[in-house]
Amino acid sequence: MTLLHNWQTAPTDDHPLVRLGRLLQNAGYQFTTISPPSHRRVNAREHHATAGDLRGVFGWNRPFEAALVGTEMLQLMDSAGILRVDGTLYRSGLRVSTLGGELYFHSAYPTHDVDSVFFGPDTYRYEQVIDSALAAGLPVARAVDIGSGAGPGAIKVARAHPLADVWAVDVNPAALALTALNAQLARLDNIQLAHSDLLTAVAGQFDLIVANPPFMVDDDQRTYCHGGGALGEGLSHAIVDSAIERLAPGGRLVLYTCVAIIDGADPFCQQAGARLDAAGMQWQYRELDPDVFGGELGDDIHRNTDRIAAIALVATRSKF
Repeated sequence: MTLLHNWQTAPTDDHPLVRLGRLLQNAGYQFTTISPPSHRRVNAREHHATAGDLRGVFGWNRPFEAALVGTEMLQLMDSAGILRVDGTLYRSGLRVSTLGGELYFHSAYPTHDVDSVFFGPDTYRYEQVIDSALAAGLPVARAVDIGSGAGPGAIKVARAHPLADVWAVDVNPAALALTALNAQLARLDNIQLAHSDLLTAVAGQFDLIVANPPFMVDDDQRTYCHGGGALGEGLSHAIVDSAIERLAPGGRLVLYTCVAIIDGADPFCQQAGARLDAAGMQWQYRELDPDVFGGELGDDIHRNTDRIAAIALVATRSKF
């Protein structure tokens, strides 16, 4: 277990993972995390059996020799509880990715555990959707990231609106712990955490709700990928309903997820759009990528699915 098991205690600058993160930042560390299938293929190459640099250690999550990271990093990893023995070598118990100038700790590869905290290509798309929404110049005094994961949504909003009260909520304590760590690395002090199923543990209205919910039906019901519903859309619908209930006048929902397209139709768009219309909200919906996660189409639950599309939904409540 790492020292991050208690999310209610914010990490300070002397926390070993904060110190490790600072060392990586000072070293100019950069790593873009790819999908698990791509990650597996790259690591399977013979010349990638072990790490040759810090990206190999913390990005590709390969076994490494102690001398590669040096005594200080090795001791910090050990103190934080993320140093794993792998035969005669070591392996990191967390990965580290970079996005938008920020550094993010997240779960090790592969993400098999029920409480894994995922970071990958969808995270980068999610950030782009938030960027587009923030560019519209919406005033934000109070915001929330539903299902914060490693914290990229909350951190993006808190960075853009340093005077705003930004909440990061998640049902996974491990995710909240990593959000707290990554917010500390970003030197942000306007993020609050809540262990919450949707918005049940936080009160009041919000000017901005952002979310990147899971969208699969996972047999193991891992928090980061199980969306519920018939085809993984259940949580996305619940977030839309929460936004209808909790957005302040003029407030906005920014939702990034993936949806099943069935016989040329988008049931999620049709159903969510009908509820938004009934609530008198304006909304925009667009496909960002028409064909993602094609491997899921082999599952029996997707026997009638044409394709899985990445989408962005932006819904705004009237100011009056």
